[in-house]
Amino acid sequence: MLSGNVIKCRAAVAWEPTAALMMEEIEVAPPQEGEIRIKVVATGVCHTDLYHLFEGKDKRGFPTVLGHEGAGVVESVGPGVTDFKPGDKVIPLFLSQCGECKFCKCPKTNLCDRNWSSKYHDIMSDPTTRFTCRDRPILQFMGTSTFSEYTVINQIAVAKIDDDAPLERVCLLGCGISTGYGAAVNTAGVTPGSVCAVFGLGAVGLAAVMGCKNAGASRIFAVDINEQKFEKAKVFGATDFLNPKAYNKPISEVLAEMTNGGVDFSLECVGNTEVMRTALESCVKGWGVSVLVGWTDVKDFSARPIQLISGKTWKGSLFGGFKSKDSVPNLVCDYMTGKIKLDEFITHKMSLEQVNDAINLMKTGQCIRCILNISK
Repeated sequence: MLSGNVIKCRAAVAWEPTAALMMEEIEVAPPQEGEIRIKVVATGVCHTDLYHLFEGKDKRGFPTVLGHEGAGVVESVGPGVTDFKPGDKVIPLFLSQCGECKFCKCPKTNLCDRNWSSKYHDIMSDPTTRFTCRDRPILQFMGTSTFSEYTVINQIAVAKIDDDAPLERVCLLGCGISTGYGAAVNTAGVTPGSVCAVFGLGAVGLAAVMGCKNAGASRIFAVDINEQKFEKAKVFGATDFLNPKAYNKPISEVLAEMTNGGVDFSLECVGNTEVMRTALESCVKGWGVSVLVGWTDVKDFSARPIQLISGKTWKGSLFGGFKSKDSVPNLVCDYMTGKIKLDEFITHKMSLEQVNDAINLMKTGQCIRCILNISK
């Protein structure tokens, strides 16, 4: 169905930084050339939503509709769309895959030149939007905006998934779980029998633990200042648990003592530049690999050059190194066949109207993932 009508629907609008989201009626324009209009069924609340609202705080990135970890059903398609039809189950992707740019054609990376982040990573949105509210344009956060009943996304940033996939679960593959899992299996390249440390046990960190386990790590240290998260980390395969506040020396030294010089792989899943340094310093010299997974762009990071001169590798990971359109349908299948876990990440379920409660739960570390039911 080629759709020509404007849809009025509910959305949670972030009018300005740090303020509570407001439930509004917004207008969602019909899809243009190459675009798809999606009815959002469910979405997770991710720390990156909170980052934009409370840490990034760039006023040019507002007003916006947050949310980038969703799943839904195609409502209509614009001209030139042939791979999608109304009724298809889909996952919107904050990282596009056009298949034609130099990055898409290179097997070394999952970046895409046509992604919003190529030009607008500071405001975390492309200025072009299909949303209006009170006669004002409303930005589409990370190109997706899943805190809305409907959204419009270019087909290069949409993955078609299995018709039997439960949308209220697989929505998590739109960001956090794919990000952490892939950081371990793709970016770090965790090897069988290796020793790993994961810093930060939110959804991304727990997914990294799951990745380390699936890759065959023999020992997985779960590091967090909130010890209540240790029990959950055990579910995903962590073998040892460390609270940095329980020691009177740097946790990197503690890890070095416990592992005969440091871990083979470390993953920073917080988005904190001090923790990034600690994760690097926790690696063994000669071959240790440390991966930056947590999203942040407000501070510089630093380390002593000897850390790298001694043979360590420091690298970053976006969306777990997965080429988005190719990989997300496969990850959905991995969930449905039991290869990866999703249900165990979900600690709360709420309605879209309760979005501020969900944000508060995440802000205070009381939830791993809260799923918002957006529409039937």
